[in-house]
Amino acid sequence: MIKPREKAPELSIKLVNDSTWKLSEQSPENFTLILFYRGKHCPVCQKQLEQLQKSLPKFTERGVNVIAISSDTEEVAKETYKDWDIDDIPLGYGLSIDEARKWGLFISSGIKKEPDYFTEPGLFLLSPDSTVYWESIQSMPFGRPEFRDVLGGIDYILKANYPARGEA
Repeated sequence: MIKPREKAPELSIKLVNDSTWKLSEQSPENFTLILFYRGKHCPVCQKQLEQLQKSLPKFTERGVNVIAISSDTEEVAKETYKDWDIDDIPLGYGLSIDEARKWGLFISSGIKKEPDYFTEPGLFLLSPDSTVYWESIQSMPFGRPEFRDVLGGIDYILKANYPARGEA
């Protein structure tokens, strides 16, 4: 598990627009938000990503770069992008289980129509130097932070120059 104030693992991920997103190439004004989601099979993920789409301008106003990533295949990720209302979110795919473990994400084995293995949700807010500022990791699809709460937290962090916590 990576702790706040520690360097996040390097991440290079393919996007549905046939480009590659690299953490080392990010230069946000304030933060990079990485949202790991379970995949297209998850209706809770669809709701969360569509809420992120609606909140995206608020993150942009606060100097936050955003990306959503799953372990879905390219084909499934492109279907997700087409079927869900998430036109402005950079959507990454193909996160390996080994890479997910470096981030401390929980891994589930599939039941019913789920993939054989996939990641459970995680939200990481990284400082411009790619150190972990804030993380929220779930072992279930439920109980994810609401984006209004994340935005409120970012507002407080920026106003009060609040330090990353939980590093000890």
